Amino acid sequence: MKIGVIGGGGWGTALSIVLESRGHAVRLWVFEADLAEQMRRTRSNDRFLPDVRIPDAIEITSTLPDAAADADVLLFVTPSHALRATATRLAAEAEKSLKGVKWVTVATKGLETKTLRRMSEVLAETLPKGLGERVVVLAGPSHAEEVARRVPTLIVAASESAPLAANAQETFSTDWLRIYTNDDVIGVEIGVALKNVIAIASGIADGLGFGDSTRAALMTRGLAEISRLGEVLGARRETFAGLAGMGDLIATATSRHSRNRRLGEAIGRGATLKEALASSPMVVEGVGTAEAAVNLARRHGVELPIVEQVHAILYEGKSAKTAMRELLTRDLKPEAGTLSRR
Repeated sequence: MKIGVIGGGGWGTALSIVLESRGHAVRLWVFEADLAEQMRRTRSNDRFLPDVRIPDAIEITSTLPDAAADADVLLFVTPSHALRATATRLAAEAEKSLKGVKWVTVATKGLETKTLRRMSEVLAETLPKGLGERVVVLAGPSHAEEVARRVPTLIVAASESAPLAANAQETFSTDWLRIYTNDDVIGVEIGVALKNVIAIASGIADGLGFGDSTRAALMTRGLAEISRLGEVLGARRETFAGLAGMGDLIATATSRHSRNRRLGEAIGRGATLKEALASSPMVVEGVGTAEAAVNLARRHGVELPIVEQVHAILYEGKSAKTAMRELLTRDLKPEAGTLSRR
């Protein structure tokens, strides 16, 4: 198949390598023209995925409509804040090409800050009618650095359409990247978006010098918060025990590769949000998701204590130590019923 990949960050580059290994013809769109030129010349993405060779067969372009030309499938891997603008622009500039696209995959994790939309909802609103309804979400515990180096990884392809999910499963699966299907799109997208916020909390605890017990508590209680919000939005509880829930949370809250955990660690050590963000050239999705998640929870009357404290640290200047103390001194309650709204 001919596949257009929209987004030349680390994950977009890694997935392009996966698709090329499956024999697909891949055209990768890179937003930054200078980076696209460097990638074509050196066959590496030194800015976002260093020390990984990009196969010669992968075509690299900085012209957006080129990515959709003759494409059978599109894969969106932009930052969440750029997805709407990118998809809107593509729909306007490549209208004829999009008529030949059979289905779309999105591997972006996050929530749109202003609208509180999930990524599949953003594409449904921006792509041509019909195509925007044929979207598969690709998500789960994965790091671009590992997938590109063929480290065994398991993720999910989520769609309410079983045939579409199966198509994505077949398209992306290799002997090191195993894809499971899932029809709970809401649960998958909420799980992989909010785990970034909990990963920031985990990093903050690490930066404060706390230990494994603290991290385990934040991850466990954080998963309960993700589940509470997800269920209210229509997700199934069991999704959060799977790859897009606990699986992705473990990978993001504990890994040295995790941008969200590293940002939290820097803040725990005393850095401001601006300073922590300046230390990484890559987007830290949990920062925007924290704001969206708090607003979404307030809209639906769901209590998210950890997410709310992370939001207060990031946006209100609350000290990490104060936030942790407030979490520990909340009213005592039973653990039973952790998936209730409280």
